[in-house]
Amino acid sequence: MKTVVGLSLGSAAQDFEFTARFLGSQMQVRRIGTNGSTPRAAKLLAHWDGQAAAIGLGVVKDSYTVGGRQYVEKDSARLAGIATRVPVTTGGRLGDILQEWALRHVQSKLGAYFTNAKVLFFTGATNYKLAQTFAEYTPNLEFADALFQLGIPKMLTSIDALERYASGAHFVTERVPEVLTDNLLAKEWRHFILRRAMQEATVIVAPVHELDEFGTEELAGKTIVTSTVNDKRLAHLKRKGVNLVIDGAPVLYGQVIAPSLLDAMILAARHKEPEDLLEDDYLEIIQGLSPEPRILYPNGFRRVNRFAFVIHPLSQEYFKNIKPIEMLSHVSPPMFMNALEKAMAYAPPFVYSKVSGIKSPTGVETEGWLISVGGTPKEIMNHSPEFTYRRLLDAARVARGLGAQIMGLGAFTKVVGDAGLTVARRAPLPITTGNSYSASGALWAAHDAMLRLGLVPVERGKKVRFKAMVVGATGAIGSVCARLLAMVAEEVYLVSPETAKLLSLKGSILKEAPDAKLFLSSNTERNIGGMDMIVTATSGAGKKILDITKVKPGCVITDVARPLDLPAEEVAKRPDVLVIESGEIHLPGKVAMKNIGLPPNVVYACLAETIVLALEGRFENFTVGRSIEWEKVREIYRLGIKHGMTLAAISGVNGPFSDADIRRVRSLALAARSKAAAKPKPGARKSATNPKAKTRKAATNPKAKTRRAATKPRKAPRRSRR
Repeated sequence: MKTVVGLSLGSAAQDFEFTARFLGSQMQVRRIGTNGSTPRAAKLLAHWDGQAAAIGLGVVKDSYTVGGRQYVEKDSARLAGIATRVPVTTGGRLGDILQEWALRHVQSKLGAYFTNAKVLFFTGATNYKLAQTFAEYTPNLEFADALFQLGIPKMLTSIDALERYASGAHFVTERVPEVLTDNLLAKEWRHFILRRAMQEATVIVAPVHELDEFGTEELAGKTIVTSTVNDKRLAHLKRKGVNLVIDGAPVLYGQVIAPSLLDAMILAARHKEPEDLLEDDYLEIIQGLSPEPRILYPNGFRRVNRFAFVIHPLSQEYFKNIKPIEMLSHVSPPMFMNALEKAMAYAPPFVYSKVSGIKSPTGVETEGWLISVGGTPKEIMNHSPEFTYRRLLDAARVARGLGAQIMGLGAFTKVVGDAGLTVARRAPLPITTGNSYSASGALWAAHDAMLRLGLVPVERGKKVRFKAMVVGATGAIGSVCARLLAMVAEEVYLVSPETAKLLSLKGSILKEAPDAKLFLSSNTERNIGGMDMIVTATSGAGKKILDITKVKPGCVITDVARPLDLPAEEVAKRPDVLVIESGEIHLPGKVAMKNIGLPPNVVYACLAETIVLALEGRFENFTVGRSIEWEKVREIYRLGIKHGMTLAAISGVNGPFSDADIRRVRSLALAARSKAAAKPKPGARKSATNPKAKTRKAATNPKAKTRRAATKPRKAPRRSRR
């Protein structure tokens, strides 16, 4: 029987021993830990040299390749050289194969799991092949080689930097006195820098025993890529809140076998030296053993995807949320705020708020960042589209650096130019404007509001008998609202100054809904008084879009535009009309983020679209351009329901509407309609109440006079006297 020994610098408490038949050979396999003692590992090597058939040495690889150049790890090579009579292996080549396989398996099975993740390597040089694999999925790589070896408080941030460092590091490390890197102060400083980097990372690549000195602050919520995690190790990581462990070491014969020990077992069975094993040998053996890459959830299944969303100030008033500016605005002339507004348009993007706590009923979570660009709608419209594109692309680079996997465009940033197409083409991550969910949310809110008002009859299986108007019908959101309303409303009035686009839109809608009754207009004046529902989806930037005083009592107006088409002073003129600010969405979970002017857990539908796509793992350009596919509107609505999105309380300019508010609007609307019904209609006949009107009418209408004369009895002719 052959004896195979695995020597590890890990804990001796995790030692094991078993007998098994492996690749046709009967073996006794032992794992021996040295509790971090290199001298004890050297003694054990000398002891087993000649007694064992092969020895696996669980230390850093004795050699590795970085950027096409091979390097020798002198300490490992010196230790391995103690045994001269039996094969000794660190399992470097086999470990690289198993870990890379596990990484690709996770990316495929979990779907874009590592896409744009922030990955921290304790050492990149000895994990160079793994780093190259990660680089296929994310550019956010950091390597702590310089920190560990030289105490330099800076991470290497690219594979190119790692290659340059590796090419010269051995010259430097040989000349740096050990006292400068191994003293207590240097160790504490190194530990501080590493802890901070771990807190910012999404994924940590490190030997499992090197994580023992870190706690929940560094490890909670992280994905750990490592090797040889047994049950005790997993329980330890569970207490520290680790999300996911990806282990390249297989489980064989009831034990987690380190790559170094498995490689030694292969050498003993094949009677070969480490350098004699070929890649094909490993492929054949791995396929024969059929090990499964290990994906371990210490605290149960948990997946957290990441998003970013671009916001911007909607007016000068938003700058006053900053205390110094708010104070200066009271004592400075108006030109100060105007100058500030112009200057802020050139400001670089910055993170306004971290967003966390969003959890789908499916178990998937998402976190993200609100990234602000400084331009108000006025400034955005005063500059060329290319000016805004540059700021959005800067924001996309910030988002990528944070680890976001998709970015949404909010408010006027999605209106400029070609509505996101150019940004999506140039950005380093997928883009969505959120317009699909904005359209869905607008009609969702309008439908709910109409039902709550109860002023429109609803018959099952038939079109709802109401008239709807879409102002800004040729825009991205407006056109989709028009298509959806054409399927449910009795009549739909499409309003836009772009007359040719209106004609084209009508033609395409009639292909989808041939029985739709559509009416076109370039302004709202002609038909606004008969509407039961109005959707405003313009990009008027505060221009007056409609006259609310002419709207029908009880009409539901959904204002999707930002800034709003109907400011608070206009809405106040009609308390008998329900004006809602589009369809806000209530998010699942307990959301933590800075105030965006909405109640807790409530966000605008365009932001909700980005969140839904992140929860679903749909990292793609979903809604871009001005032509929105209404199939996507239905799809994002379905996905929103799947992930626990609900329509938030219907909100107006003064906040959410309560049931009492709805009843008040209904009561005022009914009273206004009754009053209007009691008034005589213009042009009605008034002869019964005003005789003079009859006389005047006859005097001015010869035909009426003739008709009256024709119906009057004629007197008998007078007889002549003779």
